[in-house]
Amino acid sequence: MASAPTRPVDLYPTRGPKEELIGRKDPVVWSEPGTAGPFWARELAEYDRDGFVTVDELVTPAEVDELRAELDRLVTDPAVRADERAIVEPRSQEIRSVFEVHRLSKVFGRLAEDPRVVGRARQILGSDVYVHQSRVNVKPGFGASGFYWHSDFETWHAEDGLPRMRTVSVSIALTANHTTNGSLMIMPGSHRTFLGCAGATPQDNYKQSLRMQDAGTPSHEALTTFADACGIRHFTGPAGSATWFDCNALHGSGDNITPYPRSNVFLVFNSVENQPEAPFAAPVRRPSFVAARPGGRS
Repeated sequence: MASAPTRPVDLYPTRGPKEELIGRKDPVVWSEPGTAGPFWARELAEYDRDGFVTVDELVTPAEVDELRAELDRLVTDPAVRADERAIVEPRSQEIRSVFEVHRLSKVFGRLAEDPRVVGRARQILGSDVYVHQSRVNVKPGFGASGFYWHSDFETWHAEDGLPRMRTVSVSIALTANHTTNGSLMIMPGSHRTFLGCAGATPQDNYKQSLRMQDAGTPSHEALTTFADACGIRHFTGPAGSATWFDCNALHGSGDNITPYPRSNVFLVFNSVENQPEAPFAAPVRRPSFVAARPGGRS
């Protein structure tokens, strides 16, 4: 009788009885030095060191206008609002995020396949890639909620079954990002240490976490330790600028209480060589609109 497949060793245990610090066991930049691609060598070195790198103008002003118009169409479409892929702001009842946007929209779908985008993902991850997750985040002025400090990989490992740190995100600004309107914050160098969080994952945790994350969030003590050691970097820039950041970088953003909206599109690329397993610390895998299964390649 055939034996059951062996489950891979869990290199990054999390959601146990207590927090745990684990040194990173994976490369940050997976491609060989000198691999051709849109990034300069110095940019890859910066990404390797800090866990992020910025591109001043990833898309042109004309392309930003097209993306903004498409964003406005999506968030005002009653069919999109009624879709489970749309997440509504608890206080204002405005749309906060729309997931799987590269499949909902041809405009954002083209962006996910653009060589300027997918070429950089391949260069960092050293392989072909697919879109693990895509979404637009909308932070209208006067009270849009922020996103608490977290490592994306902690969730993707625990709840989606990604075994290795071979995933990269890009946040592309569709409006000007200021320090005052809820822009992205990252702790430089935090990607070098995995923070396994305490506490079990509730059933259907994604339904709560997409609005306000609880499971998989670090303690105040751990965050203070990381912030003291790494510092905090704020990311600002005009519409069209972009920040690439490692899956294990601790990041978050504050509320937007200014009159000035902040909207970004996030694209998450996973290596095709980093196939998802069963969740490492959750009862079931999250739905595919939050965590795609490899199939069509980008």
